[in-house]
Amino acid sequence: MSQDYAVIKTGGKQYRVREGDQIDVEKINAEIGSDIVFENVLLSSIDGTIEIGKPILEGKKVVAEIADQKKSDKVISLRYKNKTRQRVLRGHRQNLTSVIIKNISTK
Repeated sequence: MSQDYAVIKTGGKQYRVREGDQIDVEKINAEIGSDIVFENVLLSSIDGTIEIGKPILEGKKVVAEIADQKKSDKVISLRYKNKTRQRVLRGHRQNLTSVIIKNISTK
């Protein structure tokens, strides 16, 4: 497996990816098994040559396949005030899309 990698931006977050990696990103509305193209490539390292975008690289893209649509683990938020019997408990589960990186394209 090569050491080529790229840094992509999706859902307001940045991810360092290689071919074959499986990552969880914020929900993408697409069918399982379909391909998706990430065009916001911020950095790429192909054959040891590092290119940095200002802010993105033109002509670079990362192709991925959607593997699963799921929810993350529950995150619990608790606010508590001592001696007043005041308590607020909330939970949240983020919708996620699991993608498998198929190709880092230079064109």
